[in-house]
Amino acid sequence: MLMNNGATVYNGRRAVDRTLAAMQEMERYCAAHPNSPVAIRHPRLSLRGRTFVALLGPSIEEGIAGFGDTVSAALRAFDLQYSRSLMPADKE
Repeated sequence: MLMNNGATVYNGRRAVDRTLAAMQEMERYCAAHPNSPVAIRHPRLSLRGRTFVALLGPSIEEGIAGFGDTVSAALRAFDLQYSRSLMPADKE
């Protein structure tokens, strides 16, 4: 689900179109990468200003997040951050 956290205001139709397009892009990403953290964990997708955010957890500070100018960039960043979160601290 794409959520607009009040950072950007769109007219109703444009917001619906953009939300639908983002959800479809996330579905395509999951289909292309079925074993990725995004496909397995299903982070929330939101838009903050012009930046897409894929977030797993209660907040950016407490969870795992990926940021990008596009949906796919945010999802790739999420996959990377999720994978890094699994690494032992001494390996970083």
